Amino acid sequence: MYIVIVGAGDIGTPLIEIATAGGNEVVVIERDAAKAEQASREFDCLVINDDATSKETLADAGIDRADALVSTTDQDATNIMVCLLAQELDVPEVVSVVHNPEHMGLFRQIGVNTMQNPQRLIAEYLYRAVKRPSIVDFMRIGEQAEVFEITVKQGAPIAGKTLQEANDAGLLDAEVLIVAIEREASDEPITPRGNTRIEPDDLLTVYSATGATPEVTDVFGHTEDHN
Repeated sequence: MYIVIVGAGDIGTPLIEIATAGGNEVVVIERDAAKAEQASREFDCLVINDDATSKETLADAGIDRADALVSTTDQDATNIMVCLLAQELDVPEVVSVVHNPEHMGLFRQIGVNTMQNPQRLIAEYLYRAVKRPSIVDFMRIGEQAEVFEITVKQGAPIAGKTLQEANDAGLLDAEVLIVAIEREASDEPITPRGNTRIEPDDLLTVYSATGATPEVTDVFGHTEDHN
């Protein structure tokens, strides 16, 4: 892919690293001279030290053949201007960071894919790691729903039961779905069925419409969420 990345700051720099390591052709636009110089030293890509809100700068970046543009600056106003220009220039995929939640609607109105306030997401992840150590990994979906990974403890209410038996016993709410099971004895993830038995030490991928609440995690043998 040919990717134009706007911004070589805290968010843009890891993205540049991932994109270049993935074998993509990457062009970076960074207005700050020091950051632009550092990016050009660290990564195998073209770095343009200029203002990305200018069509001329985007043209210099080869925007006419770009498969995607990602705007990562710390200013929502700059990001939205860059995205509008990218859309005007028919870039197929336009993605942006959004720092102020109040601006999400504006980005959606113009049809831009967004990532909301990455710093807050990182902070939430760290807080979750301390508050709910049973949750291995998680992803928020909408306002409440979450997909998370959790290990089944020995003696957990669901341990030793099939999914059908767990449903019959009322252990799994109608809004909770076990999506996948990773088991040490199995080389591949297990796609759960009604007759699939949940065993201690299974790593489950779970969808919960109400999130990873204590009522949900208790079923898998974790009670630390009540603390």
